[in-house]
Amino acid sequence: MQKQRIVVIGGGFAGLWAVRHLAKAPAEITLIDRSNHHLFQPLLYQVATAGLAAPSIAAPLRHILRGQDNVTVLMGEVRSIDAAAREVRLADRTLGYDYLLVASGATHAYFGHDQWAAHAPGLKTLDDAFVIRRRVLSAFERAEAASDVAERDAWLTFAVIGAGPTGVELAGTLAEIARHTLVRDFRHIDPRHARVLLVEAGQRVLSTFTETLSAKARAQLTKLGVEVRTGAPVTDLGGDFLCIGTERITARTILWAAGVAASPLGRQLGGELDRAGRVRVAPDLSLPAHPEIFVAGDLASVDQDGKPVPGVAPAAKQMGDCAARNIEARLAGRVTVPFRYRDFGSLATIGRHSAIAQLPHLRLSGIFAWWTWLLLHIYFLIGFRSRLIVLINWAWAYFTYVRGARIILGTPNEDTVDGRKKEGNAEG
Repeated sequence: MQKQRIVVIGGGFAGLWAVRHLAKAPAEITLIDRSNHHLFQPLLYQVATAGLAAPSIAAPLRHILRGQDNVTVLMGEVRSIDAAAREVRLADRTLGYDYLLVASGATHAYFGHDQWAAHAPGLKTLDDAFVIRRRVLSAFERAEAASDVAERDAWLTFAVIGAGPTGVELAGTLAEIARHTLVRDFRHIDPRHARVLLVEAGQRVLSTFTETLSAKARAQLTKLGVEVRTGAPVTDLGGDFLCIGTERITARTILWAAGVAASPLGRQLGGELDRAGRVRVAPDLSLPAHPEIFVAGDLASVDQDGKPVPGVAPAAKQMGDCAARNIEARLAGRVTVPFRYRDFGSLATIGRHSAIAQLPHLRLSGIFAWWTWLLLHIYFLIGFRSRLIVLINWAWAYFTYVRGARIILGTPNEDTVDGRKKEGNAEG
């Protein structure tokens, strides 16, 4: 009997966990991703802020799946999906499928101001991390060379837009870099005078956490030297400024962490979409009109107990596992099972000895939350080598404040072309 064909789009948490779960399935699996690696996204900000090198948080998909004989990995970009014909089209080929799992994730959302992308890069990929690291480290270099006080101050002003976990982590780390890591590296500027702003349109930082933990996070940010602005939507921004209401602030480094939009592939599936462009799925994560198509991860819109399932790594892994189990059930002629998200808690790090943890029966802040965050992130890294390298890097940084990946790659001209990001640099 001919084996069933399963195509999985996306090598992130949902896609990779699904493929690994299907290791013994009597099927031919094709995993498609436009990158050749799986990325541990929760630590991506560490690459962007020179704390870790790229290989510490990324691993080649072929290497991860080298022992799984029923998988073929293709590096490529999906151009279109024809649900009626059961075909996935890439630039150079068309793949037929019996079952399809779409886990292509999410991208940056600029809320109708796409022109801001050229001036305020977001953080989703390694390419994004290299761009941000180049901009941050180059800003201190340009400030050192500036002869004009206003120009120097502009280069030493950093603005992070969005106070979710990524924005808080970026702002806190930028403050630590300025006040500790770089403090003795320059002769004409004092990096401790750098101004770090965290701008949030909502009324509090880390709004998915309890109000008490949110307030503690804000206090810890302030202690680090971050200037927190809440209830302050950005109305305009450019290459050297941002506007909060009618206030114009000069800043040469602006980073975007304010929102995400679902992958545009979701619109090609023909199903119902929510406001963020995510695909509304049946309880078993399949499309109601196409039960052979499953959607998982940040692209899936799933409600549970009256609330949407959050777009976080644990949810994506659980969706990937559930989708894989249901594909196995379909292959065997069994009934599928509904997805049920198990919330093991949320964590956010702010800086050295600063974090908050919202666990099912426990609330932590400060150093205990920081140690919890550190140990859990090391535990969930893929591969012993990654865990060991990250542990050594963090131990070194803990005792010395030295960030070992402070290398500027490429030139600012490589960041964008006509407002579109170019390919990033490779890093060993």
